[in-house]
Amino acid sequence: MPQSRNANNNLDNESEIVLELLNVVHENSDLTQRSMARELGIALGMANTYLKRCVRKGYIKVRQIPSNRYSYYLTPKGFKEKSRLTAEYLSSSFTFFRRAKDQCLESLRYAEARGWHRVALVGVGDLTEIFALCAIEHSVDLVGILDSDTGKPTFAGLNIAPTIADLEPLDALIITDAVNPQETFDNLLESFPSDRILTLPVLGILRDAPAESEQTQ
Repeated sequence: MPQSRNANNNLDNESEIVLELLNVVHENSDLTQRSMARELGIALGMANTYLKRCVRKGYIKVRQIPSNRYSYYLTPKGFKEKSRLTAEYLSSSFTFFRRAKDQCLESLRYAEARGWHRVALVGVGDLTEIFALCAIEHSVDLVGILDSDTGKPTFAGLNIAPTIADLEPLDALIITDAVNPQETFDNLLESFPSDRILTLPVLGILRDAPAESEQTQ
């Protein structure tokens, strides 16, 4: 079952919630609406809305049990929809991985061509892991990850530091934060040269300086 809603995934947010709901019901028919909301990570009212929608579309059947409680079951139509959405989710996930990998490799080649060897990643997530794997066969030295929010000391085999000063000297920074990439980029501009901050197209970051358009963006 997908655990997070990635903005870079082609499966839209509404479809992903429906898929998660169908998975939750399939795994445990005795869940309450409150526990469903908790499993999905959404508000109770929103969980109720999506549940009613799935019932109305014939994906889920509701059955009353003793003590004024309800059980929820997937219908044959619900199983079919779950399979369809799962296939769509996996397809879009693989597509994202391929795109991200290609762009990570491109940014590594860009850094190598300019003699930038000491590079730090900015942000912890799936993209960070992809980048760390891509860097293994390149001369770029990933000195660590800049991230002040995570409580982890390491990630993907790299040390995590809260400030740029903890990672210096640095030749470049590469943004791998997929949660708030634009905000991260804008904040970095205050303390690091913009031409030394590499961004990936998959993150959709807008750069103000036209002269930088030739680099990996």
